[in-house]
Amino acid sequence: MDGTVLVADDDRTIRTVLTQALTRAGCKVHATSSLTTLMRWVAEGKGDVVISDVMMPDGNGLEMLPKIAEDRPGLPVIVISAQNTIMTAIKAAEADAYDYLPKPFDLPELMKRTAKALSEKRTAPASPRAEAEERPEELPLVGRTEVMQALYRLIARVMNTDMPLLVTGESGTGKSLIARAIHDFSDRRTLPFVTATAADLIELEGPSKLLSQVKGGTLLIDELLDLPDEAQARVVRMMDATGDHSPRFMATSQRDLSPAMEAGELRADLYYRLCGTELHVPSLRERVEDIALLAEHFLIRAENEGAPHRTLSEEARELLRHFAWPGNVRQLENVVRRLALTARSEAIGKSDVAAALGPQTGAEPMVSGAVNEKLTESVARHLQRYFDLHGDMLPPPGLYSRILREVETPLIEISLAATGGNQAKCAELLGINRNTLRKKITDLDIEVTRRRKLM
Repeated sequence: MDGTVLVADDDRTIRTVLTQALTRAGCKVHATSSLTTLMRWVAEGKGDVVISDVMMPDGNGLEMLPKIAEDRPGLPVIVISAQNTIMTAIKAAEADAYDYLPKPFDLPELMKRTAKALSEKRTAPASPRAEAEERPEELPLVGRTEVMQALYRLIARVMNTDMPLLVTGESGTGKSLIARAIHDFSDRRTLPFVTATAADLIELEGPSKLLSQVKGGTLLIDELLDLPDEAQARVVRMMDATGDHSPRFMATSQRDLSPAMEAGELRADLYYRLCGTELHVPSLRERVEDIALLAEHFLIRAENEGAPHRTLSEEARELLRHFAWPGNVRQLENVVRRLALTARSEAIGKSDVAAALGPQTGAEPMVSGAVNEKLTESVARHLQRYFDLHGDMLPPPGLYSRILREVETPLIEISLAATGGNQAKCAELLGINRNTLRKKITDLDIEVTRRRKLM
């Protein structure tokens, strides 16, 4: 890399590590803990790229982006932040940040993005869009895992486009919440947001009634596959006949729509009209590291609504992390709100969580079993427990590939750990080609021991 990087962060460790890494990569570095100093450097013409934290002792890094754009049009600013909510990603995108990474961030990834920023010749950005009204500071969409941060970045990119959106994910993941958030923070936020169900589209005049209500705002079709074929045909005709004041169309689905279309459950013409962009909302099983963060968020919300002050013990956190959560975030929120009211002391303990989750969990850890139990028997026991957790309902579709992935990932991680991170030995242990192992590490997003995380 060739260029000068300005680093602004109030954490001395992060400043030191970034300075060392960037210097070794061939960059000149100016590092500071002050936004005032950073803005002086920018005004003086120093720096080819800026890396800045958000919450600084003398201000907010995001609020400085319009001034940086005014003083130095085209200067790339990479935002790093421990504020791991969708709001940070949205504000960074609106302020024309070059890129955004949550803390803890991956150092090699930050270096790669910095190199890309240095190599590109950016043109002057458009002026940030003026705010038409005061926005809430926070949305209840919380997550620091990469899968959620990727979702936040995609939401920020498509928020103000007119293209239709499909929001997919299991029950309770927050699909409708995300659809509403996109509307509330988009250019259409002053217009109506209307949710349509199958009942609204059964009657012949249903589409015209919906269009008269939405008035160019956002029309969300809830659970697309619940619509009978006749109602689906009405939606197709409605989307084709909206005219100049067309609403933005969104739809949610708990199921993968491509197989449903192939099976004849979904009209192909409707699918292709709605699949402008698909936002897949991950299940809690795909973002286990966010469970404690979400639980704390819900405890704070409950306290703000009048519940006693509560904290989570480490044992309680672990039990929450090891639960399957078939109802996803909605189920977690209900359990945490119940704990906020029923826990026997300020610190919520393991027994409190076990009681709130019910007899389906007991105190049994996710990985257990008799010493002499065969691997096949252990796997069968855990698969049966997974089915039992869903009660009378079947698990979500896609079980085969999901189970294979969930087995394959820990198998490779444990094998890597056992071989000290030596990929050649790990490939030999697993009986697969080394290139195959490398591809799986990349595809499954498995972290190897030499990768570093910074707080």
